[in-house]
Amino acid sequence: MQLLKSIPVKPIKRESWLNLGRIVQALELVQDLIVISLCIGLFSFMVLQIRNMFLSLIPPIHFHVVTADILSLLILVELFRLLIIYLQEQRVSIGVAVEVSIVSVLREMIVRGVLETSFMQVFAACAFLVVLGVLLVVRVWLPPTFEGIDPEQEVSKRYKKHLAQEMAQSQTHVEF
Repeated sequence: MQLLKSIPVKPIKRESWLNLGRIVQALELVQDLIVISLCIGLFSFMVLQIRNMFLSLIPPIHFHVVTADILSLLILVELFRLLIIYLQEQRVSIGVAVEVSIVSVLREMIVRGVLETSFMQVFAACAFLVVLGVLLVVRVWLPPTFEGIDPEQEVSKRYKKHLAQEMAQSQTHVEF
């Protein structure tokens, strides 16, 4: 073990032979373009959904269909909000994702009807909703990681600092 510590370790500069920063920027640009196209498509689909919802309000009114359309539109609005948050902050909002999941489960339960659904499916949906509710509550106590602090970057900084200290110690031991 002592032999390994005495060998000087030179950090490899990967950017000298491959410009990773530029590749990452290009990939992020492509990813943003994909998300923008998803936003445009989702917005267009929401406009069509609103049109169909207003057409379904023409008599005879089927409340079951109107309720399903309204809840579907709420899900689409939440998904659109999730994409917008991703474009602004480059992260997926846990709270919005959980809210979309809750509204989706409730929509399915309302559209199908609780009385026509089997006991096990209702029980599973209730358990899922409880877990999502707990996740929403626990999320409040989690420290914010995306307000200018990247956890991976902090760990990387600590590792580099530790490596630099070890190299400095090994150089001082070699000089004596």
